[in-house]
Amino acid sequence: MYIQALLNLLPLAHGIVSPGAAENRDGVLDRLGNLTPYHKAPAVEGIKKQLPGDCSVDQVMLTHRHGSRGPLQSELSLIQGLTYTLGNASQAIEHANLPVNLQFLKQGYVTKLKPESLSPIGRKQLFDHGVDFLLRYPRLHTDTFVAGNEERVIESSHWFGQGYLGGNASGAHFITIPDDVSKASWIRPWIACPAWGKGWNVKARATWVKTYLPSITKRLNKLLPGVHLSDDDTHGALFACAYDLAAYGVSPWCDVFSPTELSYFEYELDVMINGGFGYNLIPPEMGPVMGSVYVNTLIERFSNATGDATPLYLEFGHDGTIYTAMTAMGLAKDEPPLCPNGINPFRKWRTSYQVPFAANMVWERFTCTDSFRGPQIRLVLNEETFPLSICAKTKSDKTYGTCSLVEFITANKFSTDIQFGDATWSAAC
Repeated sequence: MYIQALLNLLPLAHGIVSPGAAENRDGVLDRLGNLTPYHKAPAVEGIKKQLPGDCSVDQVMLTHRHGSRGPLQSELSLIQGLTYTLGNASQAIEHANLPVNLQFLKQGYVTKLKPESLSPIGRKQLFDHGVDFLLRYPRLHTDTFVAGNEERVIESSHWFGQGYLGGNASGAHFITIPDDVSKASWIRPWIACPAWGKGWNVKARATWVKTYLPSITKRLNKLLPGVHLSDDDTHGALFACAYDLAAYGVSPWCDVFSPTELSYFEYELDVMINGGFGYNLIPPEMGPVMGSVYVNTLIERFSNATGDATPLYLEFGHDGTIYTAMTAMGLAKDEPPLCPNGINPFRKWRTSYQVPFAANMVWERFTCTDSFRGPQIRLVLNEETFPLSICAKTKSDKTYGTCSLVEFITANKFSTDIQFGDATWSAAC
């Protein structure tokens, strides 16, 4: 009750509400890249969501992205630059004949977003997910929550724990994995990869930004005579749309842009994350090499089928945690790779669906009495089965998006052949 009341008050307190603002027109606000508020992934056509009745899940490994947060400092600077431009043009805005979706500017627009901090909505996302997870796997239990070493991630683990354990959360074990350049973590492997910071493919993102922003800026300046928005201001308005949603659940800026324009922004974020954690890192082996730490951790845990095997792992990290793992496995891989010269509408790498705020990657190890032979593995990404095409061999595999644990291990030989600090790791990192 308290959280919901707070969310209701925040937009009013910051003066950013306009009638009908940020309506989710045909799901367009579910497509804001890795800045999208949490939502279920689209179901994959032809894949059965429910496992056969003779199957039971005996181990689960959850990797959870932190909840909605405030902007990175570079993004906040763009939003603040926008508010500065608008403030200098207040007289022109006051006397302009503005369309309905820009009328809110006559009241002034200010931002009080806190950089990188978990928002109230982000806290609620994690709390709700903790409750939902308990209901989804009532026979598996743990009181241990492991987080990567970043404040918003640590806080996310605590909010999830509150939802999962309720009044028993005070007795839980909240563990933070320290950053260690001498030992790679499956949650933040890039910390132990010195070349990673220089390996980001920033050129691709910059090329796309220069391609799509000018036409939007030109359109807005026709509607806002005397304001003289720059491309950076337009960029700031797009980020304001995403981060107002993350902080307050509403933004007048989202209605300023057409669905097509927002799709250009979404593609920018796809290209950015692909160039930072995926297949377009430089060198291209870097993403899979970093993700090998996660893959090997998963295989080691699920291969330990003895009676004392840990049944449930609850761990918290970033969009990069999820994507380096998927890149190591060859999942969501586009051929040809994402390029900055135009949008591939059929691309597999979709940050809006795969790593929205509070994304949850759930790996299930399950066994069946008749439907499958031997231990099987399944990936449930944001509540929908993500097909493991890399190792699907049987008709049942293709029906349920699963594969045998043995075939999964075979398909991930790239990762199992790597050890931290070996020649392959050193060459990439």
